[in-house]
Amino acid sequence: MTGETLISARGLSRRYRVRGTGPGAPRRETIALDDVDLDVRAGSALGIIGESGSGKSTLVRLLLGLDTPSAGTVTIDGRPVDARASARSLHWLRRRTGIVFQDPYASLDPRMSVGRIVAEPLWALDVPGDRRARVREVLSDVGLEADAAERYPHEFSGGQRQRIALARAIAHRPQILVGDEPLSALDVTVRAQILAVLRRLRTEQGMTLVLVSHDIGVVQNLCDEVVVMTGGRVVEEGPTEKVLLEPQAAYTRRLLASVPVIDPHRSRD
Repeated sequence: MTGETLISARGLSRRYRVRGTGPGAPRRETIALDDVDLDVRAGSALGIIGESGSGKSTLVRLLLGLDTPSAGTVTIDGRPVDARASARSLHWLRRRTGIVFQDPYASLDPRMSVGRIVAEPLWALDVPGDRRARVREVLSDVGLEADAAERYPHEFSGGQRQRIALARAIAHRPQILVGDEPLSALDVTVRAQILAVLRRLRTEQGMTLVLVSHDIGVVQNLCDEVVVMTGGRVVEEGPTEKVLLEPQAAYTRRLLASVPVIDPHRSRD
């Protein structure tokens, strides 16, 4: 199911200059990401775990060309990712990638119907074909009725809104789906439902999945491989089962000891 390297990062760093706290205080540098190397294989599911502030979200923003690294490079399928390029020059990257964020309501325009929201990437990326038919198809893929297209985000529950966000992310048939804490705002039952949708989409459509999560159980459930981050650095990586059952880094052991692990069979019931 998995193949050659699809996403590759080398020496990836991101530093920010922030204003000092006192009058006349000089600016200081904050390191959000520090010399990270990463490979994601085509067709795989990679989980990125770590505490808040570990650099997880910064890493995926750089992988997707949503931010510019202070140092290092990112390539997707051998092609350089340059966040400074024009929007049109990055169409190839946007066509290949989709992203789902943590808060579905904040990421959905309340003034737009669900149909327009889901169709937005089809128009923006000039995807050919019957766009209305594709909206109906993708709503069905995530378990929503076709008439959802005529309604508005506030008419749906949190779990349904996350399904809408997921439908928008996959409408243009991306090769890579990125989830930045996409399940953390959902209750346990809804989380299990969205997990099942993600697992089915990955199996049926062969998407490569990159999942940022603080929930070890979610990563254990869905991901083949895992990267552990702290302080902007990768401290451990490898097959999920091996890393979670036989952690080598002291930080990984502390992280696993502090976070409850969900029984991997529960969400499959």
